[in-house]
Amino acid sequence: MAGHVETVDTATAWGGGRSPFNATYGKMMMWFFLISDALTFGGFLIALGFAKASAESWPVADEVFFHFPGTHANLPLIYVALMTFILIVSSVTMVLAVEAGHRMDQKGVQKWLGWTVIGGLVFLGSQAWEWSTFIAGPDGVLSTWADNATLTNNPYSANGMNPDDVRYTNFFFFVTGFHGFHVFTGVLINFLVFLKVKKGVYQERGHYEMVEKVGLYWHFVDLVWVFVFTFFYLV
Repeated sequence: MAGHVETVDTATAWGGGRSPFNATYGKMMMWFFLISDALTFGGFLIALGFAKASAESWPVADEVFFHFPGTHANLPLIYVALMTFILIVSSVTMVLAVEAGHRMDQKGVQKWLGWTVIGGLVFLGSQAWEWSTFIAGPDGVLSTWADNATLTNNPYSANGMNPDDVRYTNFFFFVTGFHGFHVFTGVLINFLVFLKVKKGVYQERGHYEMVEKVGLYWHFVDLVWVFVFTFFYLV
C-alpha cells in the first residue's frame, strides 16, 4: 500500500514565510559576509605559505618576537601567546553575553559584553606594542630606531634586509594589520551594541539577536587569529 504523500499548494510552496535552517535574514547575511571574509584571509595565508616555501632564508619567528614588556630577557613568542590568550578569553565573555541574552538578562549581557570590549582593546594595545618593537629592531626601543637603521647587521633595517626579509615584513604588517582592523571594527560595533543594551533597546524588543550577530563576527575574528598565529608564528 502506497504511503501517504502530503500535498502543498502553490501559494504555500512559493509564498515564503519560513526561514531556511531557522535562521533570520540578519544571521544569514552575517554568515555570507563571514564566508567571503574567510576566503579573503585564506588567500592571504596561502600567499604567505607560498612565499615561505619559495624563500631561501625566511626569518625565524622565535628570533624576531622575543620581547616582553618590562624585561630585556629573550622570551620567544611569550607575548604573542599572551595576546592569543586575551583574544580567546574575550570570545568566552562573548559566549556568556549571548547566553545572558537568551535568558533576557540585561545586566548580564551588559557585563559580559563590556568585558569583551575591554579584551578587544587590550589586544589592540598589545598589537600596537608588538608592531613598535618590530619596527624598533632587536633592542625593541623605538627611540634608538634611527641609530639601529644605520647598522648593516640589523635584520629590520633597509640596509640589512634581504628580499625574503622584505617579503616577511610586508606580510607581517599586512596580514596582522588586516586582522587588527577587523578587531578594531569588532570593538567599535560591540561598544555601540553595549550602549544600546545599557539603554534597554533590546530588552524592549524582546530579544537580543543583535548580540548574537555581533557575537558571530567576534568569534570569527578570534578564529582567524588562531590561523594567523599558527601560520605566521609557529609554522
